This record gives sequence, structure tokens and C-alpha cells, in this order.
Amino acid sequence: MKEITLGKTGIKTPQNAFGALPIQRVTMDEAVKILQRAYKGGMTFFDTARAYSDSEEKLGQAFEGMRDKIFIASKTMAKTPDEFWKQLDISLTNLKTDYLDIYQLHCVPQCYKPDDGTGMYECMLKAKEQGIIKHIGITAHNIETAFQCVQSGLYETMQFPFSYLCSEREIELVNLCKEKNVGFIAMKGLAGGLIHNSKAAMAYISKYDNVLPIWGIQKMSELEEWLKFMDEEPVLNDKISEYIEKERKELVGDFCRGCGYCMPCPKGIQINNCARMSLMLRRAPSKAWLTEDMQKEMMKIEDCINCGQCKSKCPYKLDTPALLRKNLEDYKKVLAGEVKVQ
Repeated sequence: MKEITLGKTGIKTPQNAFGALPIQRVTMDEAVKILQRAYKGGMTFFDTARAYSDSEEKLGQAFEGMRDKIFIASKTMAKTPDEFWKQLDISLTNLKTDYLDIYQLHCVPQCYKPDDGTGMYECMLKAKEQGIIKHIGITAHNIETAFQCVQSGLYETMQFPFSYLCSEREIELVNLCKEKNVGFIAMKGLAGGLIHNSKAAMAYISKYDNVLPIWGIQKMSELEEWLKFMDEEPVLNDKISEYIEKERKELVGDFCRGCGYCMPCPKGIQINNCARMSLMLRRAPSKAWLTEDMQKEMMKIEDCINCGQCKSKCPYKLDTPALLRKNLEDYKKVLAGEVKVQ
């Protein structure tokens, strides 16, 4: 597995990193085993966040006493300086460290800049001056906000969704990061679960030598799938390229990535599952999506009051109410036996 340098941070790490959001769903013991195996298997970069419940604590438990052997990136969703410092202190305590390699402003609604009245960027500068953080990063889901942040020259890393289902605009963002020497951390490399072929996913991202994918992992079996690429790095050959092109024809367009930023719904609709149900039924064994409980969840779409909250909060500018209704129509056809699924 080739190493990449993460922009101007100078961080060198295999192009195969660990996204620690999913480990909040497993026990402490299981998480520690997975994380330590990831390190032994060659992973050195681990990305977490204050918003990921006990994910930071699990990293702290797994890597206590070996801080100099790994890179840790965390994030804050703070909107005020007071909250910034509180969250940073909690993160350091949880991770059992006195510094973070990268600290990222998490899912930002704007490009924070000096003297913008929020004080947020000034907090980053002060923390860096104190040595508490080594590098200043930012994450976004809105593509135009991401462009503003990279063009500002204020951030050393940009974390943004990127996979072989990306648009030309997202590729432009990756190329701009390379031009500006901003490290690109790729979240959602499996497009929120729509991509099932890890070899194709890795092969596609590997052609961008400035992109570091952080794979969301919560099972040892998932981890082993990524670790096998440490010795056998996938190549984007004709066969894989043809497969990717077929996938893109089926999936690219107005699809829900399942990020959940539209939640909560005032009518209790599980938007991040329900708005992509049609695709999930076609691409995954359908049993789990057709249970009595899930049928009840899907029928909640009929109670939608078209308040527009989900649409206004969608970072991808989807017409979420319309997407929900379309998915419900498809779902009813599957229940009625009019459409066959896996």
C-alpha cells in the first residue's frame, strides 16, 4: 500500500485509514480489539469526533501509551468559543493525549475566517499556538462551502464525501485541494452503504494521490477486508473501470447519501433510511428492509406535512419530500409483489 502526504500537514500515512464513527455501536472490548488490529495491520491514521458518542474514549483506551505511533484527527461541532474549548478539553481527556494531529471544524455551515465575528478560527489558531493541535482542518457536506474553505487558504485539510459515485464538481474539489496543497480526507467512500465492492472503491480512490480515505469500520470482518489491500493494492484496470461505469449509470443522480443532517423529522420519519429505500432494496438482501417494523417506518411517510425542514437542511439540495414519496411508491410495489428484489 502506497503512502501519501496529507497536504501541507506533512503527515505521511498509508492511503488506507480508519473512520471511527461506527465503533460507537460496539462494546469497548470489541472496539479496542478492532482498533489495535487496524494498527497492527498497517493503519496509522484514525479519524473520530466529539459528536461520535464514546468513539474517542475507545481510541484512547486502544492506543494509550503509543501516541507517537499513530495520527489522530478529531472534530468539534462547537459554534461558540466557550463550547470550542470545552469540547477540545473533553476530546483530549477521552483520547488520553495532550495534543491532536488534526482538529477539524465539523460539518460547517460557513467558512470560518478571522474577524468574522464568531471567534471560531481564532480558537483554532490559539490552540495551535499552544501545541494542543498540530494542524487545522475542516469538514463539510455542502460543496460550495467546501470550495470556499479550500480557496480561503486557512485550512490544512478538507474532509468531504468522495467515492466513485462522485460528480465532476467533487473531482474539481479534489483537484483544487491538490493545487492548494490541502490534504483531502475522503469520508463516505462507500457512499453511505450503496457501494458494496471494496476493491473497486479502493482502486478508484487510489488514483488520486492526495486523497486519504477513512473507511467506516465496526466489525473485524470489515477491517480485514480493508487490511488485505495493504499487501495487494487494487489497480483500476479495465474490468474494474467497466464495473464502476455500470454502477454510476445505475446510481448517480438525486440519491440520498444517508448522512442524517436532515433529522429529526417532526413526524418521526427515519428520513436517512426511508429516502434511499428503493436503492437499498435493489442492492442488498431485502429481508431486513421488509420487516414489520420497517414497514411501519415507511408508512410514516404518508404523514409528511411538507414542512420543508428536511429539504432546507439537506447539504445535497435534494427535494427530500418528493424523494420520500417516490421511495414509498416503490416500497408499496415491492410489498404487493409487483417488483422483485433480492
